[in-house]
Amino acid sequence: MRALGLDLGERRVGVAVCDSAGTVATPVETLVRSGDAQRDLNAIAEQVGEWQAEIVVVGMPLSLDGTEGPAAAAARAEIGRLEKHLEVPVVSYDERLTTVIAERSLMEQQMKVPERRGVVDQVAAAVMLQSWLDAGMPGG
Repeated sequence: MRALGLDLGERRVGVAVCDSAGTVATPVETLVRSGDAQRDLNAIAEQVGEWQAEIVVVGMPLSLDGTEGPAAAAARAEIGRLEKHLEVPVVSYDERLTTVIAERSLMEQQMKVPERRGVVDQVAAAVMLQSWLDAGMPGG
């Protein structure tokens, strides 16, 4: 099953995709928020179509103790809009520490800060999507 992973941010949306066997997640794109929610939904829908995704997995930004704060509430609202806009199922998955893991990985590759900023969101999406795949695709 081909899944598209999304790391929702205020300014950018990281996009990752897995192979058709559902074993390996790969970072593919960073979408810059346009300020127009409908345009952003359409950009995500284009990614779903381009990658022929059968499910969209959205990172849920839980607090370290597992509770939902304001960021999680915003993500839930956006997931609701995605569910109405997309023709494939949308599920959420815990994304705690994915950005930290992505940053660390990029620093280990000695990538400079401006270069990291452009790819950290898609790498975080890939880390979250890989974690979802490794957990047996819950909700999928």
